[in-house]
Amino acid sequence: MGSFWFNLILVVHVIVGLSVIVFVLLQHGKGADVGASFGGGASGSLFGASGSANFLSRTTSILATLFFMTSLTLTYLASHRTAAPTSVLGTMSEQSAPVAVPAAASAPQSGDIPK
Repeated sequence: MGSFWFNLILVVHVIVGLSVIVFVLLQHGKGADVGASFGGGASGSLFGASGSANFLSRTTSILATLFFMTSLTLTYLASHRTAAPTSVLGTMSEQSAPVAVPAAASAPQSGDIPK
């Protein structure tokens, strides 16, 4: 069940992160306000002259808060995750020792060496 929540929050985290990038890129810089006051056409926008800035700023701050919350949640879930070992060495028990090969069977006998 923990893997389900981890994957769900990870998907939400990626979507929120991409949304933060989009909303930051949609905002105007500080220098754009001066150009808009001289007929830049911002007053004819969908949200009004300053409505888009307020909407984008609030949405960005909400998304940033969600991003940090999902980051902390993923950190907590990852640190308390108990997963099965994924490597072959991790599946071996620590008490199993390699099988000892008798010395007589491994060393060549003098009659076995060709001349």
